[in-house]
Amino acid sequence: MGTKKINRLLFEMSIPIMISMLVQALYNIIDSYFVSQINEDAFAAVSLAFPVQYMITGLAVGTGVGINALLSRSLGQKKFERANRAAENGLILAVFHYLIFLVFGLFLSETFFKTQTDAARIISYGVDYISIITTFSVGTFVLITVERIFQSTGRTIYTMITQIFGVVINIILDPILIFGYLGAPAMGIRGAAVATVIAQIIAAILGLFINYKFNKEVTIRNFKPDFKVIKEIYRVGLPSFILIGITSLTIYFMNIILSGFSSTAVAALGAYFKLRSFIFLPVFGLNNAMVPIVAYNYGARNKERALEAVHLSIKIATGIMVAGFVIIQIFAKDMLMIFNASETMISIGVPALRIISFAYFFAGHNIVTSGSFQALGNGVLSLNSSLIRQVAALLPVAYLLSLTGNLNLVWLCYPISEAVDLVYCRYYLVNFTYKKIKN
Repeated sequence: MGTKKINRLLFEMSIPIMISMLVQALYNIIDSYFVSQINEDAFAAVSLAFPVQYMITGLAVGTGVGINALLSRSLGQKKFERANRAAENGLILAVFHYLIFLVFGLFLSETFFKTQTDAARIISYGVDYISIITTFSVGTFVLITVERIFQSTGRTIYTMITQIFGVVINIILDPILIFGYLGAPAMGIRGAAVATVIAQIIAAILGLFINYKFNKEVTIRNFKPDFKVIKEIYRVGLPSFILIGITSLTIYFMNIILSGFSSTAVAALGAYFKLRSFIFLPVFGLNNAMVPIVAYNYGARNKERALEAVHLSIKIATGIMVAGFVIIQIFAKDMLMIFNASETMISIGVPALRIISFAYFFAGHNIVTSGSFQALGNGVLSLNSSLIRQVAALLPVAYLLSLTGNLNLVWLCYPISEAVDLVYCRYYLVNFTYKKIKN
């Protein structure tokens, strides 16, 4: 972390994270693919469930960023016992957060879907799916926490192993449990949920075992809460959760806005957010690799290395997003056909994907810049970036454009909001990140 060339270190740490995060996205993609073979209402139900699933991932990842920054900084400062406490309390928080979604799954699933649609069959499908996903979400929380422990010590290959193991199980179980192959009962949409939670729980168990056997830099001995450590984890990581949590709420409110046009418009947005994972998650993976590198070198007072990590990450992230823009412009229709899209959905979805993808020219820069704020211990700046992009800009613009009655204009809210956020991020990149590292 402190001596290897930054470009090589960033590559070695980020590639496994990128792969593992893409694999993580496959859980929802796989479910959506097989569910779309049932009928359009089942696919719509999974799309409406996406904000809750994204919220689960967001809380786990957000907390993981706090663990990551604290653990990496502690290792850089040779405070090994503090690093151990960061890992231990991270697992405590994973269980606590799971209990929150357990309550949601048991008591609030139906209410959540009724606020978005009055279609009885979609509500029934949605409750069947999300109640299982949430009540057994402990696997997601523990798995992502263990992955962040691996990342903090530079052992991202273990992250890739656990994720690939889990998704392979999911791929195998989905058709078996959904359609009743090999003598199993045909569970329909509930089978998709059961396959997902089984895969995630098994992958989490594997991750804990690997950490115990092979990750000697972090020792997990007890689970006694240390509220100073928990406070530090939340201080840095909470803005990351709010960032993803706001995305979930944004999707929720966008669904409400789009429902004023048609249910197909809602389905098109749902398909987009599943497809965008293959473009955005590599950037998130790069960002998650950059955070501990910058935190470690800042803690060790290696200023030039910290700055180099930020600069290189911005360039790579921008390149990834531009490539994503080109892919969407060319293959938008083919991407939608993954979900057995109807002609109506294609007529709405293709323009939607192409218009939204113009936001990609700014998004890579904004994501990495926000990550640099977190790495230097100022999660508030990252939070502000999220609020600008998804609350202060996106939703009001989307609502105002919806009043025109032209659906294609509504999709412009995404590039407009990213452009506004670019101005903010660029200002604080120069006036916070650069100044703090150099001082």
